[in-house]
Amino acid sequence: MNHIYECRILIIDDNQELLSLLLSILKKEGWQLLRTASSCQEAREAFRAELPDLIILDVMLPDGDGFALFQEFRAQADIPILFLSARDQDNDRLLGLGLGADDYLTKPFLPRELTLRLAAIIRRTFLSSAQSRQTDKALALGSRLVHFDQGTVTTPEGEVSLTAKELLILKKLYENRGKIVTFDSLCDAVWGDGYYTYENTLMVHIRRLREKIEEDPSHPRWLLTARGIGYRLAKEERA
Repeated sequence: MNHIYECRILIIDDNQELLSLLLSILKKEGWQLLRTASSCQEAREAFRAELPDLIILDVMLPDGDGFALFQEFRAQADIPILFLSARDQDNDRLLGLGLGADDYLTKPFLPRELTLRLAAIIRRTFLSSAQSRQTDKALALGSRLVHFDQGTVTTPEGEVSLTAKELLILKKLYENRGKIVTFDSLCDAVWGDGYYTYENTLMVHIRRLREKIEEDPSHPRWLLTARGIGYRLAKEERA
């Protein structure tokens, strides 16, 4: 993909008026490779017909749950997914992000905010591979080996995949290894300028990242918390 507007986007929502509005917003911004679905079944068919580069997903669908559909898609391909939902409770938002979603935007929304978030996701997802190739091929963390170019972690139990957000967080910490990286700096590295209120979201990604790179996530050895400031990737194993 040479340009963010070449991204194939699948929009899943059962509100036909909203689907028309989203198509209008995205086409006006420059995206043209758009496909819609108004149910889980239609979404599955569209997904099988042509694997999208990004999905905009509603939580409440007539024949299923968006969270379950998210997990179904992610089991098949690690593509970026943005939840767009009327469910604005913190628990719903944290559940979506905890599952590994790239973002969660609530309705009603500002069209410009949606397009900015989409552009940020696409840039960071599809540029992260090129950026990671500039980083050392592997990072040893005790018994675990992080492969930046592949987006995977080799563990004694097998190989696990990192999401795009987890890669960006780990890369930022690795670039500053041994130093504290503030919450704001990490949010900026992952979500871009202006996203300084994502501290709770960041914590969700940090927890999931620790589950993949730490032998004991409850007592981290590598990804350390600087209480009230940010996080630090330890240079050496602590005694």
